[in-house]
Amino acid sequence: MIKNKGIAFKLAFLILASSTLIFAFIFWYNYKFSRQIIVKNIEENASNLVQATVNRIDMVLLSVEKVPKNMAFFLESFSYSGGELIDLLFSVVENNPEIYGSTIAFEPFAYSTNLLCFAPYVCKSEGESQFTYLDCDANKYFYWDWYRIPKELDQPLWSEPYYDEGAGNIIMSTYSVPFYRTVEGKKKFLGIVTADISLSWLRKIVDSIKIGRTGYGFLISKNGMFVTHPDEALIMNETIFSIAEAKGDTFLREIGREMVSGQSGFVPITSIFTSKKCWLFYAPLCSNGWSLGVLFPQDELMADITRLSKTVFFLGLAGFLILLTVIVMISRSITRPLRALAGAAEEIATGSLDIALPPASSRDEVGKLTDAFGYMNASLKKYIEDLTRTTADKQRIESELHIAHDIQMGILRNIFPAFPDSPEFDIYATLTPARQVGGDLYDFFLLDDDHLCFTIGDVSGKGVPASLFMVITMTLIKAKATKGLCPDKVLSAVNQALSVGNDSLMFVTLFLGIFNLRTGELYYANGGHNPPYLVDTNGDIEALELTGGMALGVVKDFQYTSKSIVLKKGETVFLYTDGVTEAMNERNELFSDDRLEKQIKALEGRPIREIAVDIMKGVEAFTQGVPQSDDITMMILKYHGE
Repeated sequence: MIKNKGIAFKLAFLILASSTLIFAFIFWYNYKFSRQIIVKNIEENASNLVQATVNRIDMVLLSVEKVPKNMAFFLESFSYSGGELIDLLFSVVENNPEIYGSTIAFEPFAYSTNLLCFAPYVCKSEGESQFTYLDCDANKYFYWDWYRIPKELDQPLWSEPYYDEGAGNIIMSTYSVPFYRTVEGKKKFLGIVTADISLSWLRKIVDSIKIGRTGYGFLISKNGMFVTHPDEALIMNETIFSIAEAKGDTFLREIGREMVSGQSGFVPITSIFTSKKCWLFYAPLCSNGWSLGVLFPQDELMADITRLSKTVFFLGLAGFLILLTVIVMISRSITRPLRALAGAAEEIATGSLDIALPPASSRDEVGKLTDAFGYMNASLKKYIEDLTRTTADKQRIESELHIAHDIQMGILRNIFPAFPDSPEFDIYATLTPARQVGGDLYDFFLLDDDHLCFTIGDVSGKGVPASLFMVITMTLIKAKATKGLCPDKVLSAVNQALSVGNDSLMFVTLFLGIFNLRTGELYYANGGHNPPYLVDTNGDIEALELTGGMALGVVKDFQYTSKSIVLKKGETVFLYTDGVTEAMNERNELFSDDRLEKQIKALEGRPIREIAVDIMKGVEAFTQGVPQSDDITMMILKYHGE
């Protein structure tokens, strides 16, 4: 495929293909336009030639027609004797070179009541005029076409060509004029006056038409009979219709119909004589209704344009080869530095950044590209060095974050059951950070044999700063809670410590409770955290009342307050961070408090570990693979009683 070839090949191919298409179109248009002009000129010349020949023949035939017409007028107007008629016939034949013979043929008993036939005939024979009488024995002349047809039609008429046996003994055509005499006021038919022409004379005229080497003319009669033709076997033996029938040529038959009907035309045709493709121009003779056709051989008349087209083609081919050579030379000169640059680029792609680039020998696009590759190579080397250093730093940081994650998870209590020797209660907690280290926290520890301190919180922000703030908060809570303070006092003391030097303005929401294992009494303080849920033995859920506290680390001297409730045997406290309820799916929908409450209620009576695990699965199913955006922490405390 061309798209996989080099630039030099593509450049040469596209330019040559475009040039070839343009040249082919110009060649085709020039040939077509020139051919149209030549054909038009041939048609005009053919029309002029045929019309001139037709006029030439018509002039002779019209002059011949006048002779028998004048003789008929003489016979109708004057008295005559047999000797005068014979002298008249000699005079007509000898004084009109176009007329081969002439007769005055009387109707039976019209010349004399004693003579059935009287038809003196004079014709040329071997250069002299000879006299005879037309036969009246076996072949009576008044049955012949040249006599009967003009008599019946009552008008002068040219006969079809025929062989005059016994009189002229040649192939001829006769112009017959009926003559009459008025007897008792009525016109009575007396006979026919004729003038014969030899077809050899017509043949000489038509044969004189020469078109190239193989062009020729022919003449057909009113019935389509060949009067003249280069193939003598056709003359007086075939018609244009019999030839068309023998060849099964309907087009030739249609041309024959148009010719005998007196039409003119210029059509392409295949010659029945030479079998060559020709143009045929045909036109009728006005005098006798015959039709003259002239064939113009296409190959001979188009020889000049064919020769010119061949010359143009070979010149175009030579120009194509020259153009190919020039394009190949130019494309190689352009692509040589590109190939060298491409080879260097392949080496660079394998990692050989120290390879020497080909020198830029010019300031064209190739030279600029070479400079750009040099700049890219240097930039790439620097980028790889920086990337190597950055990758090493990132790996070190990730390693440190893994260690920090392990440390953070180690700080959180993750061994359950946490107090196997205290059957009065059960507690479970889990933390899933959004990053390697998170800001959520939970903790629980015994203050003495009868009191459990537990807490859950959410530090603002993410990552390492939040984890450090979380560790500080857990340390402060444990330090303050072990002094026997109430939950509100513990939060106030931790808030005071976190607010000092808090230039980063970090804060933590915190819930802290102290639970009496013997009585079930729970004292708690809430510092801006999500209120935990109290789940009774019937599965009813109720959020613990807020204590009006705010997040720790914001206001230095803020005073927190405490509240208390008494847990009954079998009741549960569910604590969580907002990472649970604010978990988001791909449609930006939140998991919400309602879904959490429904899940807690559905899981009532299950072990607390299973409750935490199933709620986490519910959150993951809701988010459908959307990355976790916040730490998720849950703590569950269940009171069994003494």
